[in-house]
Amino acid sequence: MSEPVNEHPWIDIAPGIRRRTITYGTLMYQMIAKLDAGSRMPEHKHAHEQIVHVLEGRMKLIVSGVPQELKGGESFYLASNVPHGVETIDDTMVLDTFSPPRDDYLALDQQAAAP
Repeated sequence: MSEPVNEHPWIDIAPGIRRRTITYGTLMYQMIAKLDAGSRMPEHKHAHEQIVHVLEGRMKLIVSGVPQELKGGESFYLASNVPHGVETIDDTMVLDTFSPPRDDYLALDQQAAAP
């Protein structure tokens, strides 16, 4: 049995961190991210609400300057425009859900997939 083909490409978003769109609709967007141990996502914020769900690994989600250590099976909700960043402790895989959809990421997907 073959695995389904995901038409969305892997895209680097920071050194040692890459993401791929899983699915999206009119009100939500979901992606998977792979983070290498020791990688960092600089502090940023966005208008989207976000749920971070760690599938495997361990990381520090730094929310408004306060570190929150998360491991596989744990989730964290981020409200709109809350400053946050990541310090990865172990190789980590994260499922991120955003609302509204990440039109900026979808546009990058299209650019990467263009011949």
